This record gives sequence, structure tokens and C-alpha cells, in this order.
Amino acid sequence: MGRPEKQKLLIYAHYYAPDVASTGQLLQDMAEGMLDVFDVTVICTVPSYGGKVSPEYKDKKFYEENINGVKVIRISVPEFTKSNKISRIRNLFAYYFGAKKATKMVGHQDFIFTISQPPILGGMLGVFGKKVLKNSEGGSPLFVYCIQDFNPEQVIATGYVKFKSIIKIAKWMDNRSCVKSDLVVTVGRDLEQTLVHRFGNKKVPNHTIINNWVDEKEIHPLSADSEGVEEFNKTYGLENKFVIMYSGNIGLYYDLDGLIEVMAKFNGAKTPDGREVCFAFVGAGAMLKKLEEYKEEHSLNNIVFIPYQDKDKLIYSLNAADVHWCVSAKGIKGVSCPSKFYGIAGVGKPVIGVLEKGAEIEMLIDEIGCGKLAEPGDYDTIEEIVNWFISNADSSELAEMGRKAHDYLMGHLTKNLSINKYKKAMLTYEQQLLQTSVETTEGEIRKEITA
Repeated sequence: MGRPEKQKLLIYAHYYAPDVASTGQLLQDMAEGMLDVFDVTVICTVPSYGGKVSPEYKDKKFYEENINGVKVIRISVPEFTKSNKISRIRNLFAYYFGAKKATKMVGHQDFIFTISQPPILGGMLGVFGKKVLKNSEGGSPLFVYCIQDFNPEQVIATGYVKFKSIIKIAKWMDNRSCVKSDLVVTVGRDLEQTLVHRFGNKKVPNHTIINNWVDEKEIHPLSADSEGVEEFNKTYGLENKFVIMYSGNIGLYYDLDGLIEVMAKFNGAKTPDGREVCFAFVGAGAMLKKLEEYKEEHSLNNIVFIPYQDKDKLIYSLNAADVHWCVSAKGIKGVSCPSKFYGIAGVGKPVIGVLEKGAEIEMLIDEIGCGKLAEPGDYDTIEEIVNWFISNADSSELAEMGRKAHDYLMGHLTKNLSINKYKKAMLTYEQQLLQTSVETTEGEIRKEITA
């Protein structure tokens, strides 16, 4: 007898490899990690996270590829500027409508997985796929909706959208995506509370919590004198400096314009062992230009801006820091979960957490004891924490904080652990539905016999 045919899994991924978006990297890990159980297809945009589209992706509407065993259908989208709302919205809707067309190209699917990106539209794509696709038995595929960020709550918190009518409609549509899903996955305890609150603690959709992760084989601790770290430091002028790093999206949700004012107070500061203090921003985003202008206006020599690193170089940039920022703005608790913490823990570095009390990552840092915490907007406390790290730069306490972070990650937040949780949740729910269907059928047969 031949091997049984694998079940089919369709993943909607706004961004996917080689794009450097954190969600794109997570979904690549998931897609490839599911191949032992599923035949996986991904529908995503052409590489365009930075706003530009390479010439090789400008000729057709769809591009079909195979990346490490995963079938990938790419949607052509217009270029955009992150600081321009209209161009971003045009780009998002081009993906949404293109993905709906691509859905009809994939054939039957047993499972559909989508995340809450793009905002609202990600969930709607899952609802659409569940409606138009059939599984191998002729029924509807099981739909798993993973909420990385709650919207419109996120745009409300940042003031990105202020029209109440649009916000009300958006929330209704995202609630509908939750209701239509077979399983909602949140990536933190605070996000689970938001889900429950949305539905008034009544008829809450079937849900579970599965944390994001880091691939511990790709992101792990390296010594300061390792070749890759030394090359990174030399390239960006970080040699012999005490580096406090922000790595990731330099976007609207992190109060970076407030934090850079704190950093400015340490211009020219040195550690007890004589190293200059340097604040490094690694990444890009809507706030980058504003931060660059602030640096120039105030003649700050202690701040450097470094472009996004390719996935295979990320290990070196993360290891180049002595301390990492993990921050969010006020109002983000229960709305978004800064997954950059997992990479920080992966390389075993201490954390300055600027996070609201009760947020998932705030609770993790506190429970692990791998850093120091302040509330967003509490700049006096943030300044005190930065000063503590500088004053204790040569202390064993920093190394101990990093060790605790890495130990916790290895026991709870590795790629295989989290992906296996997804497999178990999806397949267990499928079995429960099958069992319920069998019991219902048997009950109907007994009724007919006794009638």
C-alpha cells in the first residue's frame, strides 16, 4: 500500500520569504514546519515589505514558486511609501483582491490558516477561503485565525484612523472573522483577554493561546569575538562600544520619538570600563526619517541607524547588542505582542522592557527575571533603567539576565514546540468535529429505528 495522501493546508501570508517582516518569517517557519503533516500552499505578495518591488516581479499578476517544499503563489502589488496612507491602503487592497483570485487556483484544501495581517483583511481572506473552497471530503475546510494584533484597536491606540464609523465597521468585520473561524489563536494571555472582552464573555469563539517563537538553530548566542559579530560591529562602527539596540520595525506603535529624547541625555556617556554608549536602531519604518532628523538637529553622536539585516545575518546584529529594547506605546496591551522579545531571548541578552503592566511580554520579562521594566511614557524611570545598565555594564548581572532569557526560551518558546502546538490544536479539533459528526449521525439513526 502507498503512503496516505497528506491533508492540504492553505496559508494566507501578506509577507513571506524573502521579505524581512517578522510575521513573514514566522509564517515561513510554520509553513516549512508543517510539511511533515500537510501539503502546504502559501498565498502572499511579491517581495515588497520595504515598499519597492523588484523588476522580476513587475510583469505578471501571479507568480508561482516552490520554496523549500512549500508551494507559493505571489500576488503582484503596487509599490508604496510607508508614511503615505493612501499608497499603503492601495497596496493592501491589491493583495486582498489578488489573494481572493489566487484562492480559486489552489484546488481543495483541508485547512486554512491566516493571521490578522493585513488588518481586518487577513481574517476576511480566511472567511472567503472557507466559503469557496472544499476539503477532500467535499465539506468546508477548517479555518484557523491567528490574531497577532487586534484591529481596529491597534489603529485606535495609535490614532492612525479616527473615523468612528470606519472603526465600528472594521470591528464588526473582524468579530465576524472570529465567529466564522473554527479556532482562534492568540499569541498572548493579554490578547486572549481582549478576545473574551470583545464578546462580553458570552459565546466566545473556540480559542487557544500559542506564543510566537524563534528558530533556536538560526538565532542563538555568539561570543563578541565571533567572526560575524566582529564584522557587523566593524561595518557599522560599533567596535568597543556598549550597545543598547532597538531591532525591528521602526514604526508607529513604539513611542520611539519619546525614547530618543531619553537617549539624547546620554550623548557622550561612557561605561565604568571606558566604552562609549551607543544606541543602535536596526530596521526601517514610518518613524525612521523623523528619528534621523532628530539626531541631526541635536547633533547626537551616540545614535546610529542600521538597515534591516538579511535573515542569515540577523544572528550577528542581535548578538552585537549588550542590551535590547523591547517597547510598545500606551494602549497596546491586549492589542499587540512585540515578538522581537523572542529573538532577544534567542541570543541571550538582557532587556529594557517599556511595556504596560499585564502585557504578555511584560509578564514574561518579570517572570523570567531577564530585564528591567518601565511603563510607556514614564521617561524618568526609563532614564534610570538606562543609567543602571550603563553603570553595571561590566557586571555579571547582565550576563545572568541574558542566561535566564535563553534558558526560558529553550524550554518554552522554540520553533518546534510552538509549531507542534499548532499541529496538535488543529488536528485535535478536527478529530473532535469528526467525533461529533459520528455521534450526531448515530443519534439520528437510533431515532429512526425507534420511531
